[in-house]
Amino acid sequence: MPDVIDQHEQIAGIQQLHYVYTFACHEDEEELCGLELRTLLGAVPRGRAIESTVGVLPSRSPFIKLRIAIEAESAKLEGLIELAAEYALREGQTFKIVYAGTEQAGAPQAAFEERQAIARRIGAAIRGTADLKEPDRLIGVAYANGRWVLGEAIEGEAVWLKHNRKPQPYSTALSTRVARAVANIAVPKPQGLTAVDPCCGIGTVVLEALSMGIDIRGYDRNPLASRGARANLAHFGYSAELASKADMFTLEGRYDAAILDLPYNLCSKLPEEEERAMLAQLKRLAPRAVIIGTSPLEERLEQIGWVVTDSCQVRKSAFVRYVYLAERD
Repeated sequence: MPDVIDQHEQIAGIQQLHYVYTFACHEDEEELCGLELRTLLGAVPRGRAIESTVGVLPSRSPFIKLRIAIEAESAKLEGLIELAAEYALREGQTFKIVYAGTEQAGAPQAAFEERQAIARRIGAAIRGTADLKEPDRLIGVAYANGRWVLGEAIEGEAVWLKHNRKPQPYSTALSTRVARAVANIAVPKPQGLTAVDPCCGIGTVVLEALSMGIDIRGYDRNPLASRGARANLAHFGYSAELASKADMFTLEGRYDAAILDLPYNLCSKLPEEEERAMLAQLKRLAPRAVIIGTSPLEERLEQIGWVVTDSCQVRKSAFVRYVYLAERD
């Protein structure tokens, strides 16, 4: 591979959708992060980065921090600096360079000062005006999968954090981060698909899904929970009609995907017969589902006719949630 690759040739290839994403997560959610990124981006993370041909806005994931469109690449930093001199900006457009650490094997373990120095060298090569406060373009540089890459960057925004301020909270509800990741795992490509949360509680998953453009409906047989879900949806500007009181055993209709957080409380466990019945009913609602339980479910899902295609655990202190992505056999 030559040290310098012609930028225009790279851009022609990149428009077939190539991106480097960087991400971060707490160790308790490491497995969930990996499952979400595999499902959402169709690739396996390496270090703290993942390269994919799938383009999604970083704010969709609770874990993605930055997306760089690969518009130029080189095996060596000096080669990338040469390519930066040809980077196209519109007349009068300002820019800012951001260095993205990937923590991949073989990636430079640069200290903050070194990262800043690399960003300055790239910025000095680009023909344009730098603006560190309010740039027109954000340009990312990273070392990923054995070479240096450069391109337009988009930073993630933690839009789900505002959903923590629900008017109707509930102590055992999923966190907004987990709920958002679960919605992405269930419906990685929302266009034209419908989803259902038949035990939606206060609407945490429904709210996250709606905020990402997923067409979803939520139901709960507990009138207090469904009322809380409607209040929460309305508070954030969504139609309260998207959450209703209904027992999942009487639900009709068919959906493309379902999300089921099996009900539980701190004092008792859902009876096995009821749990089995709920998992069987879920098969009638959708061919694909994310199922969340407080104990392992692989054997039970297999007995009912679900095929587990991926899974993970999410921990919070000593409490463990088991997350399964399953398809109807």
